[in-house]
Amino acid sequence: MKTIAIAGASGTIGKALEKFLIQKGDSVKRLVRRDEIDDSEIFWDPDSNNLDPKRLIGIDAIVNLGGVGIGDKRWSQKRVEQILSSRTRGTKLISKTLSDLKSENGPNTLINASAIGYYGSSGSAHLTEETGLGEGFLADVCSKWEESAQEAEKAGIRVAYARTGIVLSASGGLLKKLLPLFKLGLGGQIGSGKQIMSWISIRDEVSAISWLIEKELEGAVNLVSPEPASNLEFTKTLGALLGRPTILKVPSSALNLLYGRQLVEEIMLSSQFVVPKKLLDSNFSFSDPSLEEALLSQIDLKN
Repeated sequence: MKTIAIAGASGTIGKALEKFLIQKGDSVKRLVRRDEIDDSEIFWDPDSNNLDPKRLIGIDAIVNLGGVGIGDKRWSQKRVEQILSSRTRGTKLISKTLSDLKSENGPNTLINASAIGYYGSSGSAHLTEETGLGEGFLADVCSKWEESAQEAEKAGIRVAYARTGIVLSASGGLLKKLLPLFKLGLGGQIGSGKQIMSWISIRDEVSAISWLIEKELEGAVNLVSPEPASNLEFTKTLGALLGRPTILKVPSSALNLLYGRQLVEEIMLSSQFVVPKKLLDSNFSFSDPSLEEALLSQIDLKN
């Protein structure tokens, strides 16, 4: 049994990860930005650089998932700054704290969230952990996000960067937003529909994070399914499972008006064929390798 601390435990991935780890037999402590309710919580405040190192003694690993949503709001200048700072500030604080605790029985492992946005939009080219940094705002965010953990790395802490794709969960993210539309028969492809979506089911996401803790993997690790799909394939599969038509098409021009060109190009129209090479090489077993399996695990066909 390990003791794992989670930053960002209130998010979709954080909640699912906490549940998974507890069911697995691990002990979980949540980093919170309010007064602690009990010993299962650890107060921290990245904005004021506040994290008591003593509260981390005896913890085996920290999973840092903190950061404001990327695709839920139009990218104003303020939102762009929040997307970056909410990730780098917390990561730097955790990294420094772990570095200071290196010789005092503190955590020796940091699993730090990142994203496949690191690679930029690359068409159908296969992207592995060895692929270099791409172009665009999200690539820059991911690069600086990962750089923020360097102090922990330099201190000898094992750091793994979980470069996560589109997480499919009915509780949050893309799928939660799409399900009501598709159930009404209002779902459809975005733009040309040719863009490649590198996705992962929520249960494979949390299982993979636990795998990173257990298997001593380090550096960048792609957390995606081995079977990416085009936006058109995704649309048709979800519509078929729900028994609803998907004849509508959402033009990029309309999306640009709603969300702004930069967000649309970097999230909705971005094409990334990402390969989970390190997971596969380490013999990780996917519960939902296919898109149909992943969607079926999340949708209620009775409603």
